[in-house]
Amino acid sequence: MKRIEMPYTERFGEVMSALTSRGLLLGTYDAKGKANAMTIGWGSLGCVWSSPMWIVLVRPSRYTYQCLEHSRCFTVCVPGEELDNACQVCGEKSGRDMDKLAACGLTSSKAAAVNAPDIHQCRIIYECQVVHYNDVVPAHLAGEIQTGMYKNGDYHRLYYGRILATRATAGK
Repeated sequence: MKRIEMPYTERFGEVMSALTSRGLLLGTYDAKGKANAMTIGWGSLGCVWSSPMWIVLVRPSRYTYQCLEHSRCFTVCVPGEELDNACQVCGEKSGRDMDKLAACGLTSSKAAAVNAPDIHQCRIIYECQVVHYNDVVPAHLAGEIQTGMYKNGDYHRLYYGRILATRATAGK
């Protein structure tokens, strides 16, 4: 699927709609170079430190966490509705146990600007280099977030990824 470069804010509405419905695919490579994708339903696209930035949340218990700690870069891949099943599989299964991309019929290659997978079937790809991370501080969370999202602990690490490139297919 041929993509063209675009401003990172150009299809913001489409990206937020996918994030809050089916989710987006966070692409990473593990230490052996195997492509991995994890569905994310939380994240923030904006500007931090005068740079375009994706902030993504990953729990230390996830395989993707190990991948991010190793690679320090990632892609945020925006799927269309036709990939609802792939988003479900990538959100429920672990890359420790299976090749999720192969199981979902997804193909990838190395992104142009970072060492992370470009998932070919996705409409928009953000290529991000980690420039900072920090861990959720339980004592600083509002009570309803603490009890609603972290009943079992496993607090997220937030990765700040400077967007080095944004590419998209034409149209929706």
